[in-house]
Amino acid sequence: MLPIDLPSRADLEALLVARDPSSVSIYVPTTPISTEADLSRIELRNLASAALGQVRAAGADKRAVASLEDAFGELLDDEAFWARQARSPAVFATPEGLRTFGLPNRLTSLIEVADRFHVKPLLRALTFPQAAFVLALATGSVRLLEISPDLPVAEVPVADLPRDAASAVGKASLGDRSPSGRIQGSEGQKVRLAQYARQVDQAIRPILAGSDLPLILAATAPLDSIYRSISSYPRLAAATIGGSPEGTSETDLAAAAREVIDALNAAELAALRERHQRRAAEGRAATDLVDVARAATFGAVEAVFVDIDELVPGRVDEETGAVTLGAADDASDYGVVDEIARRVLLTGGRVLAVRRADVPGGGPAAATLRFAI
Repeated sequence: MLPIDLPSRADLEALLVARDPSSVSIYVPTTPISTEADLSRIELRNLASAALGQVRAAGADKRAVASLEDAFGELLDDEAFWARQARSPAVFATPEGLRTFGLPNRLTSLIEVADRFHVKPLLRALTFPQAAFVLALATGSVRLLEISPDLPVAEVPVADLPRDAASAVGKASLGDRSPSGRIQGSEGQKVRLAQYARQVDQAIRPILAGSDLPLILAATAPLDSIYRSISSYPRLAAATIGGSPEGTSETDLAAAAREVIDALNAAELAALRERHQRRAAEGRAATDLVDVARAATFGAVEAVFVDIDELVPGRVDEETGAVTLGAADDASDYGVVDEIARRVLLTGGRVLAVRRADVPGGGPAAATLRFAI
C-alpha cells in the first residue's frame, strides 16, 4: 500500500503564510518498486545537500544550518518513512521543523530555498484529485467504494445500508404481491426498486455530506435511471460504469472508475479554458506573466493556470505586483509563478496546476479575472 498524504486546506494555508529566511522546499520522485527505493533516498540526500549550500551562501547562521542538517539527517535515516512512500514526497523545512506530504503524481526533482515555501508542485495533486466514490448498485447487493490516487480501492462501511432490494422492501423477492395486490408485475418491481434506491441514497448521504468528490454509479437498467431520478448528491457523474457490478471485482470497478475520473477532469479543464477564452474577449483575462502577477496582487484573479514544471526565479512586489526576474535560482529569489499561485489562493481564487500545453497562451501562467484591471 502506498499512502497518499495530501495537505488539508489548513495545512496548505499554513505553508502559504509561513516565513523564514531559511525555508527549504524539496520534491523527490519516488517509486513503488522496493528495489529502487534507495535511489530516491540518494536523490533526497543530494537535493538536501544542494539546498544547504544555498542556505549557507545566503548567510544563515550556523545554528540554522545545523538544525536543517539534523532534520534532513533524521528523515534520511527514517526507515519507516522510506518504506511507505508514494510517488513524490514533498518536504518543507525550516530551522524550526520539517513537514512532509506524500503526493500521488510523479514530479520532477526540485529544490527551492527562499523566505517562503515553494508550493506549486504540491498543487498539482489538488487541482484534479484522482479520487471518487463508486456506488455499485444491483438488485442483489450494494457497495460504496472509495477510489484514491494510487491506493487500493476500499469499501466504505455504511450504517443502515440495505443488503439487497428485496430485503429493503421487506419481501422475499421483488416479485411478491403487496397485501392489497396492487404492486405487482414490472411496474410493481420498479416501485420497489425506487424504494430500495431511496434507502440507499439516504444511507450514503451522511458519508457524502460535505464532500466534493464525484460519485460514479455502477449499475444496469432500470436501477441506473431509477437511482438517478432520486439521488440527492449534486456531483453524481453522468457516466455510468456499465454491466452488472455483482461479481465484478473492486479492482475492476476502480479501473473503470479512473477512466470516468479522467474524462471528468478533462471536461472540467476544457470548460475552464473555454471560460478563459470568453473572459479574454471581455477584457477580463491575462496571459502575460507581469499582468497575471499584478492581478493576483490586487485580488482580481478568479482562477489561474500555472505551468507545473517551470520555475521562474525572481520576486513580486508586495504592494504593486511588479515582477523582477532573477538571473539564477538562489536563496535571494523565489519562484514568481509560485508566488502568483500563493496570492491567488490567499484571495480566494483557484489555482490550476497543469502542464504547459494546458496553459492558455502557452506561457508559464494565465488568469481569468473577476474584474478588469
